[in-house]
Amino acid sequence: MSRIEAKKPSLCTSAPLTKDTVSHSMSVLSGILKSCYGPTGRLKQLHNGMGGYVRTTSQSSTLLSGLSATHPILKVLTASVQNHVSRFSDCGLFAAILCCNLLENFQRIKLLPCTVAKISRHLLSLCTDYLKSEACACRILVDFNSIETLLCLVRSVLTSKPACMLNKTEADYIGILVIKAFLLTVPNNVETNVALGKCIIVPVKNKRVMDSTVFPGLLIEIPELQMARTFPIRRVSSSSIKIALFCISLSGDHSSTGEGTVVVHHGVSLELAELDQLLNLGKQLVNDQVGLVVCQKVIHPSLKQYLKEHHIIAVDRVGLSVMEPLSQMTGSKPIAAIYSLSPSCYGILKDLRTENFVSKHFLHLIPNDTLVCSLILCNRNETAWDELKVACQTAEHVLQLTVKQPLALLGGGCTETHLASYVKYEVFNLPTSTFESLDCSQAQYQLVADAFCHSLESIACCLEHDNGEILTDAVYGHFWSIPSGFPSDATWSDLVSKCGCGMHSNQQKLKWMVLRNQHSPFTPQSCCKDPCVKSPDLRALDCFVAKFSGLQVAVETANLILDLSYIIEDQN
Repeated sequence: MSRIEAKKPSLCTSAPLTKDTVSHSMSVLSGILKSCYGPTGRLKQLHNGMGGYVRTTSQSSTLLSGLSATHPILKVLTASVQNHVSRFSDCGLFAAILCCNLLENFQRIKLLPCTVAKISRHLLSLCTDYLKSEACACRILVDFNSIETLLCLVRSVLTSKPACMLNKTEADYIGILVIKAFLLTVPNNVETNVALGKCIIVPVKNKRVMDSTVFPGLLIEIPELQMARTFPIRRVSSSSIKIALFCISLSGDHSSTGEGTVVVHHGVSLELAELDQLLNLGKQLVNDQVGLVVCQKVIHPSLKQYLKEHHIIAVDRVGLSVMEPLSQMTGSKPIAAIYSLSPSCYGILKDLRTENFVSKHFLHLIPNDTLVCSLILCNRNETAWDELKVACQTAEHVLQLTVKQPLALLGGGCTETHLASYVKYEVFNLPTSTFESLDCSQAQYQLVADAFCHSLESIACCLEHDNGEILTDAVYGHFWSIPSGFPSDATWSDLVSKCGCGMHSNQQKLKWMVLRNQHSPFTPQSCCKDPCVKSPDLRALDCFVAKFSGLQVAVETANLILDLSYIIEDQN
């Protein structure tokens, strides 16, 4: 087919970061992300130009998927952060804001991108080596025997999402439920290849948060009419129920023939033939002493009635989401055919009960070994529930990551300011051989290091949204915030109460200074000799693995974008 219009040449843009449109778009994106950061972050409402569903959020996963980034540079940045969030769930805003800060500060120093990239990678290695070392003073060991540390880690995730609309009591309650649900997914028998179970979130909207609860095993919602005729049930033994799990339709519909044809002899009814096959399947299930049949799709009413007459409970339309956890907790294999069922495809349940919650009715499947649990999650309205669901999923993922590497970083901006203080001191004491190996001057290295540290400190400053003053101390390098409107003649010790993470207070008589003012480099000291902190005042912790990755993603993405010399776009 010939073209109606002539093919347009590709658009080639040189030095894209210097263009005003790019700088403006980057500034707008940075401002949106910074204003959402932290427990007091401002909420954003997302909806498309045609109206429709409105989402209120401050979470990076929702923001970045809802924003339409049109410029290739913004697409690179958002795609990089979204990939990080898909792997770690947490610290998406941290990575995105740090990347924007680095791009803004690196552009101001007017050095070649290759020089900036080499130096920033060296600074990144200083940070990562320090965070991984035993001498790191901004990380703690997570003791899974201590509920306080785990609760602090989970609470930090929940309270950083203000759209969840949780008060302190509710945040603690949901935090404990998330920890309980997570522990139920940890296998009792530790093997070489340990696989964690799964937590299924059951939605109950327009109810009190404190009505939320956790059930071991799996809850499957059923109609009230079906619940009334569920029992008795066929059992293999007093503590054993055999279950068959079908991933195909048992409705009697004809299978798709694609482009082929079906030859039907005269007088043969396809519907009756299909029904006979389904009833033969029912007879085999009865002979195999199956007590519960669960189908991902639809079960034919006649087959349901036949199973009911033989005291077999049949549940259909359960959907794809529960198939994997059902298979995992019962040992059953999803059945994809109705012919010649193998005995090995069945699974075993310990017990089966019914549960009522508000106006909903559930079958409660209880396994022998609890690897799957159901979290009934309640919140005041749909918007708050949507946010709380994502926050609970993030918190659960954070706990899973922490099991693999039982470390946490101090939250509340303290890790960022502490790390900046550490880098400043290390840079001040670097040998000249370092500059020679990087093929740069000491002045060039210092410019990049200042921009790097300023970018870290700027993230901590994003936690203050009410024009308060940001301080740091000259001993630990922690983050301190003072509300706006303080008297000019007051001393810092009278104004500060606790640092961002809650580990230090004004009773320690530290030396405070304004964060962004110039001051002499110092070695930030360790918070305590015991690396496994159990301070009751600790109020904010961050996932070590997620923040460590976020730091790397931010620096590498900034270097990649800085190194872009041309952008070629197809105009057709």
